Amino acid sequence: MAEFDEQLRCLVAQACGHSPGSPQRQKLLTQIIRLSSRRLWRESTPYYQDALQQTWLYFCRNVCEGLTGQIYDPTHGSVITWLNAYLKRRLQDFYLNQYREQAVTVPHKVWQSGSGRNSEISDPIDNLPATPQAPPILENLEIWVKTDANGELRNTHIKGHPEVNCQVLILKRLPPEVSWKELSETFGLPIPTLSSFYQRQCLPRLRKFAELEGLL
Repeated sequence: MAEFDEQLRCLVAQACGHSPGSPQRQKLLTQIIRLSSRRLWRESTPYYQDALQQTWLYFCRNVCEGLTGQIYDPTHGSVITWLNAYLKRRLQDFYLNQYREQAVTVPHKVWQSGSGRNSEISDPIDNLPATPQAPPILENLEIWVKTDANGELRNTHIKGHPEVNCQVLILKRLPPEVSWKELSETFGLPIPTLSSFYQRQCLPRLRKFAELEGLL
């Protein structure tokens, strides 16, 4: 494991020795991502891929320059430790957002105390810590989605609902993401319908862009 960590540190040093956006740096970052993927924290939650995607974007922006967060410091730990810490924070964000969405749909319950008086059960959501601010949207990703040069994102939509297309949903789900509950209310469609369409149609196109940019 120590040998693997040292290998990643050397690759990071090499990558950061090249100018931002250069083919040499992109090639090395891609190599680091492929090696790191096997060692990252994994879980089977439905929002894991979204969190992982944010982690790779964060990695590419901050491993050398620290453009949207704390620059990677090899003296504070391995690349894997750094990435896992960020990934777990994003997973916690998704979990808390999902918890909030579920909590607001459950009405306050009233319970009967031993003395016969009614009292409201306090909402557990009030005791949750504030969600950390998500990293800023990557400019090139946002430009790609908004430009949609070939119209593929706009034309890929839920049947009978052209206004609910991949362009709209990807922009809405970029951090800080709009909740599925809010999107459901906006478009008048069930959360599972929106989420399933996003997973099947939008995420693959987003991943393809990330791969072409050398982010995955």
